[in-house]
Parts: sequence; structure tokens; C-alpha cells
Amino acid sequence: MGAAGVGSGGYRRTVTPPRTATGSATKSARAGSRRRGARPSGTELLAAAVGAVPGGAERPGQLQMTTAIEECVAGGEHLLVQAGTGTGKSLAYLAPALTVDGPVVVSTATLALQSQLVDHDLPRLADAVEPLLGRRPTFAVLKGRHHYLCLARLDNSTEEEPEDTLFDAPAARPGGGTKWLGEAGRLGKQVERLRDWAEKTATGDRDELDPGVDDQAWRLVSMPARECVGATRCPFGQECFAEASRARAREADIVVTNHSLLAVDMLADRHIVPPHKLLIVDEAHELADRVSSAAQAELVPELIDRTTRRARPLLRPETAEALTAAGDALAVGLAEAPAGRITAGLPTPLREACTLLDAATRSALDAIGDVKSDDPDPVRKQQAKAALDELSTTAQRLLEEGDHDVAWVEKNDSGNRRALVVAPLSVAGTLATHLYDERTVVATSATLALGGRFDTVARALGLDAPPPAPPSPAAASLAARTGPGRPAAEAPGRRLTADATPGAVVPATEGPGWRSLDVGSPFDYARQGILYVAAHLPRPSVSGLPEAAGEELLTLVGALGGRTLGLFSSRRAAQQAAELLRARTDLPVLLQGEEALPLLVRRFREERASCLFGVMSLWQGVDVPGDACQLVVIDRLPFPRPDEPLAAARAAAVDAGGGSGFAAVSVPIAAVRLAQGVGRLIRATGDRGVVAVLDSRLETARGYGPFLRRSLPPFWYTTRPEVARGALERLANS
Repeated sequence: MGAAGVGSGGYRRTVTPPRTATGSATKSARAGSRRRGARPSGTELLAAAVGAVPGGAERPGQLQMTTAIEECVAGGEHLLVQAGTGTGKSLAYLAPALTVDGPVVVSTATLALQSQLVDHDLPRLADAVEPLLGRRPTFAVLKGRHHYLCLARLDNSTEEEPEDTLFDAPAARPGGGTKWLGEAGRLGKQVERLRDWAEKTATGDRDELDPGVDDQAWRLVSMPARECVGATRCPFGQECFAEASRARAREADIVVTNHSLLAVDMLADRHIVPPHKLLIVDEAHELADRVSSAAQAELVPELIDRTTRRARPLLRPETAEALTAAGDALAVGLAEAPAGRITAGLPTPLREACTLLDAATRSALDAIGDVKSDDPDPVRKQQAKAALDELSTTAQRLLEEGDHDVAWVEKNDSGNRRALVVAPLSVAGTLATHLYDERTVVATSATLALGGRFDTVARALGLDAPPPAPPSPAAASLAARTGPGRPAAEAPGRRLTADATPGAVVPATEGPGWRSLDVGSPFDYARQGILYVAAHLPRPSVSGLPEAAGEELLTLVGALGGRTLGLFSSRRAAQQAAELLRARTDLPVLLQGEEALPLLVRRFREERASCLFGVMSLWQGVDVPGDACQLVVIDRLPFPRPDEPLAAARAAAVDAGGGSGFAAVSVPIAAVRLAQGVGRLIRATGDRGVVAVLDSRLETARGYGPFLRRSLPPFWYTTRPEVARGALERLANS
């Protein structure tokens, strides 16, 4: 039995000493085993891992990736690796990671990949390589502080509940007092369940709470990093779940984290993630966006109101009233301002609101003073200070109106969210400064080579990339024969790419201190799938699903008899498509938003004739191998909408510099999205099917059509409707 912790409010918890890592080895044990003999190579560890899988076989691309990572670690170079679906890239980078003096950090964009690594790949790898290493390698998961139960917040949750939940945003709670009382009871029950769970959990990780609680309840018992007083000043510091997770990470061979925390770590001068020599960024095409989100800030009237209530006991009445007045001014300014990007300076009402908020938060911070060890409630004081400081910093940033920032007014359709948002115009400089220093970075994804080159993604990740080289004589001759904007081969049975060899890969690109590699895919895309572009359809011009595209959709889905994943550019288009098929077919049609997404995906997988239609989260969030998904339909090219503030601002900046914002910003965004969507079709070596793009511009747009096509797997390419229909009919009868 461990020691009992006592907080300021009398809450007690039986403490189990935290594990140092998953497994039993410590740093000294690791060091000792490494001194006792020659360390196995990454390729040897990979062979052991693959050999431990029933029916496992080493894949050429997997071996090539492992070798390249070892070379780059030895030479101090950074590496971009495009590894297509089915390569087995997780083992390809985890094996060489175990040859580096740890910890090695692996960052993912999605919880799905993080879970795959922690629950499947790493335990399997640890079992397989233990005989070679003479010890069992260890691993740990590192998440943001707010993912862990905070015992200090839990100790104060009963007192905090009225302030932080019951009186929040009355305008957003239509229904009056009855709903208010019901919600109070529901939250109280959830907090009591969290108290019971706190007595049992060894990690405090929210993801291990089953069943879970809603976000509102979790906020009552978790602590954002900016509000934490630190373990030394917290009465629960010795029992802190977040600190324990960091301790486990420092002792582990491999630390699995996420892009959001990695971004915060970079912006915080790398004080969160343990020091390491090798960083592996999986799903690297998502990293720049996550860094941009981490550097984004916003002002919301409800947040000012909540901060004022939290700080009021520490302030003079007039100081608290000044904060309230600033929040009211912001609410008025947002009500008057149209949604969208601010291009001509802050409107006067919003500027005045930011000025009032800046002055009020400074006065409040001066009044509160420093957090001291003898404060009666240092946790609450730090929470108030952190919230005020964030408001002050954001107000000042908006008032500066720097050329490096973009500001916009954000409103949702229901009208209950109004925010003034600011974000960096570019994060390439941030990445160049903070991502690569004093460590080797391996960035990998199935979609890194856009338009057949790595330089676009390299520049987005802060690397110095050379301009495209002039085409070789053979390439120039090919272009002359096929004509601008034409695919290298039009006839059925020919590949989309000019290289007719199976597994054709993108040529390597390199720059100062980095190189690239495309290890291809074990899938034979030209034999397994068709890319059909409906070039006969009119260019899409109206929002929603055009009538001609709807008829084409009906024909294709009817030929196959369901088994269709529909990826749509807007919720309206997805809804129109679902209504069309429900009215004119008997097929089961599943529409995103009508049920929880995991349930819809499970039904799609299990009901052979079903169709699943949805929007952007489906473009890279669905993995349905086998014959449950044999047709992927994309209604239009996924360019960013003109009202997406950051994309519009970045394109405008390129235009102002004499370039093409559309080519430099919008086309690469569409290329990544399109490649992710197309990648939903072939998920295993036995998969077959058709990707149908109902946007003729992929074939007819001479400026960007070839770039987008070169960003896709080398499917059999056609624009002939009868070829696509015939293939689908054969699949239906197979």
C-alpha cells in the first residue's frame, strides 16, 4: 500500500508509485546491456520483428527505409520519407530507433496511429527484439497536461463547479432553469465518478476512463499547462499524474507523443518533451497545420466572463468591473463585425475592445502579484493569473497587427460562437528554428511528394529546398508527345505515371542538411485499381452536388451495388447525395452526422451493400480493407474554400510578392487532401476497386491537373465512363 496524499481541501488518495516506463528496465540497465556486447543494427532488429509475425515477410521498401534512417542518424542529416500504404513504415522506423541512445520521440497526428503504436506495434517489437538486445525495450506515452486527471482540481471541483459551468454562457443554454438544474446534477454525478476513478487509476489518463465523461466535466478535474503552479508548489505535486507521465518518458527507450504537444514543446523552447537525439514525425503532412493551431489564439466574450469570475476574489471591485466592461465591448464589436478575414485593420469597435482588455488585464495582473509558496490557495491564484495573462497577450498581439499574423472574425451557423482569432501567416520559420536543432528529424507519410517532388512539403516544414530542376531530355520528349496537361497514358491498361515499372517512385530531392526518399508501396496500383476522372461532366460551379454529378454517382454506385465511400467537399453535397440515393435506390446509405462516426464505419464495414457519405474527416479517417469498400467517389477537387482565412491570407501574400497564391498555396493543399482521399481505396494487397473523381478539372486543367495527378498513387487511369462502369460491374459479379 502506498502513502496517502492530503490536499488543502482534505481529499485523500492512496498512491501507487508510478512505473518508470512500460516494462521493467531503467536507464542504468539499458546502459549496462549496451556495454556488454555489440549492439544489433536496425536492419537486424527489423528482421527479428518481421520474423515474429505469423507469415511475415520483409518488404523492400521497409528495409530501404530502415537503412536510410540509420544512415541519416549516423551522418546527422534529416530525412523525408514517403512510404505508401502497406509499406510497414511503423516497424521500419521503430527498429532503427532502438539503436539510438534514448529516448527516441515518435510523434503522430491521430489518436488512431498513436493507439496502433502503443497497443500493437511496440509490444510486438519489444517481444521480438528482447533476445537480440538482452533486455526488453521500454516505451511510454506522453500527452498534454490537460489529458491527465489533476488531483488539485479534483480537490476543488465542488467549489469550482458553480463558477465554471453552471453560469457559463446563458445565451448558449436555451431551455432555462430546468435544464440548468438537470445539467448541474449530471455534472455532479460525473465528478463523483471521477473521484472514484482517481482512487483506482495508475495513470490518470483520460483515454483509460471507460465509460468516459463529457468535456465539461473533464475541464473541472484537469489542468491546462499554463495554469499549473508546478509540482514543487502544488500540495499534490508528489502524486501528480502528468509529472509521473513525464518521469516515465524520461526513462523510456521510445516516447510516443502527438503533433499538438510537439508543437507546444517547440513554442515553449523544448522544455516539455524529454531531450532526445532522434525525432520521428509520422503523418508529417499534418505537422505544419498543428504548429499553426498551437500558435493560434482567440478572444471570446465567454472566456473573458469566466476569467473575470475566477479572478474576482483576488481583485478590487473596480478592477473586476473593468474586465467585465472589456468583455461586453468585445461582444458588441463581434456582433457588428462580419465573419471572415480582417484585411484593413481591426474595426474600431474591436480595436477599442482589445485596448480596454489589455489595460484591464494588466491592472488585474498587477493586483494579483506573484504566486508564493505561502499563498493560501496557490492553485487558484495561478489559474487566474494564467487566464489573465493569456487574454492580455492575445489582446496585445491583435493590437500590433503584425505582417506575420492573420486575424479574422469567426462565427458558427447557430450563432452561439463568436470569436476574434489571430494566427501566424506562416510557421515555416518557426519549424526551421525549433524543429531541427540538436536532433535528427525523420518526417514520414504516405503523402509527402506533391506533384512528383518533395520540395513543396520540405519548404512547408522549414527546410531549404532547391527550385525544381529543368526536365531531362527524355521527360521533355514525353511532354512534347503527350501535350500539356495530358496524362502520360490515356488508354485503359496504362499507368498514370510516365514510368511503366511496378512500384514507380518519386525521384529523390535534397537540400542543405537533408535528403528525401520514396520507398514506394508493395501494392500494384495499376492492377488493383482504376482512377476514373469524369472529364465529360461540366466544370463544377455551384455549391452542393450538381445534377450531372448526381446522375454520374447513381450510375457508378448502381453498377457496383453499393460498397461506396463518398467523400464530399461540403456537408450540403453529402446530404444531397444521400437523399438522391435513398430516393432512387434501395441501398443502405449512411450519412456522417446521423450517428457517431465509429458506429457508421463499423456498419459500412459489415453491411456489404451500404454506402457511407461524409466530409473532410472521412478523407483520412477511414480504413476499410477488403470488398466492403470498392468504390471511392470524390465530388470535386478539395481546394480550400475562399473564406478559409489562413489559406486566403497566405495566397494573398504570395500574390503580393509576384507569385501565384493559387499555385503555391491552394494547389498543394488540394494535392494532400486528394491523395489522402484516394488512398482510402487500396488498403491491402487483395483490395481492388475504382476511384471516381466527378470533377473534370483533374483532367482538363492544364495548369494544375498534371501536378495533382502526379501526387496520386499510379492507378490505371481513364476518362472513359464505360471503362469505369464495366470494371464496377465485374467487381459486383465477382
